[in-house]
Amino acid sequence: MPDTAMTRRRFLQTSTSAAALWIPASVNSYTHQEIQDLYVDGSMQANVSKWELDTPSLCVDLDALEANIATMQDTLTRNDIASRPHGKTHKSPTIARMQLDAGAIGICAAKVSEAEAMFQHGIDAVLMTTTNVTATKIRRAMNLRHANPQFIQATDSEQNARLLSEAAVSMGITADVVVDVDPGGHRTGITPGQPALALGQLIDQLPGLTLRGLLCYDGGSQHVKGFAARREQTLERLLGATDTFDLFNSSGLSTEIFSGGGTGSYNIDHETRGLTDVQVGSYVFMDAQYMDIGGADNDELYADFVPSLTIMTTVLNDQYPGRCTTDAGAKACTINRPWPRVKGEIGMSYTSGSDEFGTLRYEEEPSRTYKVGDKIELIVSHCDPVVNLYNNLYAVRGERVEAIWPIAARGMST
Repeated sequence: MPDTAMTRRRFLQTSTSAAALWIPASVNSYTHQEIQDLYVDGSMQANVSKWELDTPSLCVDLDALEANIATMQDTLTRNDIASRPHGKTHKSPTIARMQLDAGAIGICAAKVSEAEAMFQHGIDAVLMTTTNVTATKIRRAMNLRHANPQFIQATDSEQNARLLSEAAVSMGITADVVVDVDPGGHRTGITPGQPALALGQLIDQLPGLTLRGLLCYDGGSQHVKGFAARREQTLERLLGATDTFDLFNSSGLSTEIFSGGGTGSYNIDHETRGLTDVQVGSYVFMDAQYMDIGGADNDELYADFVPSLTIMTTVLNDQYPGRCTTDAGAKACTINRPWPRVKGEIGMSYTSGSDEFGTLRYEEEPSRTYKVGDKIELIVSHCDPVVNLYNNLYAVRGERVEAIWPIAARGMST
């Protein structure tokens, strides 16, 4: 079995070009507003390097992003299953459009506010995977359904289905609904089998609702370490959903949608009979959490996709031996574990436990050391919450900033 640390080191070194490791000795320093002023008619009007961005700043490598989207779509196409990527990862209609253009059949949203933001920015095919239970959220969801015929929402109880029906009838619309089935984690969803069947039959009879099928997202399996163990748990925990799929079919209920799976199981999910599409999310960006779960060819490192999302940070203090302080702490990186990793470097570790400051510590034989004013590029710990900390995403090709993408669904947690 390969040495974990060495395998990860090689990956970090090879996941970025040699040019990307070179930091200009003297560069301009642009504020965000100055960068915005240089972005005219959909393109940058100056050759701005990512190393010239004010920090902390969130960047996405376009070559890596495009490659990740292509790899995912090609793999799922070969496996004869569709993709329905989760917008909660990137919260960006721009990236959602890239995924749809590559062949995705729709976009998932975790919250009604995310679904609203996607629709407001031209993304129509949205499946909301969380049940709306309050009067406010049900009203918002029905208003969205009234404006967007492609909007689909989930439910996991008889009481909620009746509330959705009443709301739809009162507005004179018909709402598309899927049954959320619990894979065993008891987070959301109805018990598979007869309880799920009964709910499906009720929805099929209620006025104002159209049953479109079911979903079953097993988040607990996505980060199981080791491909064989992850495959075993993924397939076992979706057996109940497959039984429900069979019950729906034998009862004449719609199974047009049977959605589930994710980035950690994307090359396993097609083995679940009946599954129509995979709710992949983090693959577009990747992060330290996913790198650690191992892949089909390497149980120590998940290298199917390349880390594309990084945080640029600046060294503020280098006065103390063996360490330096940066301007990217918890408010820029979160405190999710494992900690962020320095892209393209070895022999050092990073922590972001302080609100405003990060700490870089040198270990055995660091590939380099940093001084005050130097920029450091970090691979994020967990992409979803990190994205939600920023208003904008700098789209970078090579080292050049090509675009500024608003994170339109940032903060959309209601």
